[in-house]
Amino acid sequence: MQYQAVVPGRFLARPNRFIAQVEAEGAVQTVHVKNTGRCRELLIPGAAVYLEKSADPRRKTAYDLIAVQKGDLLVNMDAQAPNRVFAEWLEPQLPQGTVLRREYTYGESRLDFCVEGPRGLFLIEVKGVTLEEGGAARFPDAPTERGVKHIRELQRAAEAGLGAALFFVVQMEGMRSVAPNDETHPAFGEALREAAARGVRVCAWDCAVTPESLAIRREVSVLL
Repeated sequence: MQYQAVVPGRFLARPNRFIAQVEAEGAVQTVHVKNTGRCRELLIPGAAVYLEKSADPRRKTAYDLIAVQKGDLLVNMDAQAPNRVFAEWLEPQLPQGTVLRREYTYGESRLDFCVEGPRGLFLIEVKGVTLEEGGAARFPDAPTERGVKHIRELQRAAEAGLGAALFFVVQMEGMRSVAPNDETHPAFGEALREAAARGVRVCAWDCAVTPESLAIRREVSVLL
């Protein structure tokens, strides 16, 4: 996936989950943060960031914060990007007669994707990963009861005989593994391990990241 009109900046502060103060294009800009997670290890005063300039003059903020430099690592932190890049990656691989449906309602949840084909339904929930510690990625960076609910729904689908998978899109390159962040949200890790034991496929792929683009690159080991 490609971004348009990307400009560099320097992160200053994050007054709340939705906006940040960034020095860019010769002034202090109030920008929209496209990730409501904590991102405390990323959004550090002075960090180099990248903004996408909006072409919509009606917006309250003229920029979206889409990526941040963490040492030598460029991290895409656009929370909408994982689903977009996953669909771009998967659709060309689907066999003829198979349809990829988005925001598919199953049980009491709306899951990100459903592949409908001759063999039936395959449900997929996508999670974007931005937390890195020592060359390994972890999820989540904040408690996510919604994430646990989605895992339980995938497990029920698997137990009912449907295909089900949780797919981690690691929004950075070169991670050696992905694991549940049990210290931050133990219930997520517990649910994920149980679901995997009951037939839910858990996989992860990292991404090639530039300030202007994001593309799924290669599979990464999942440690449960």
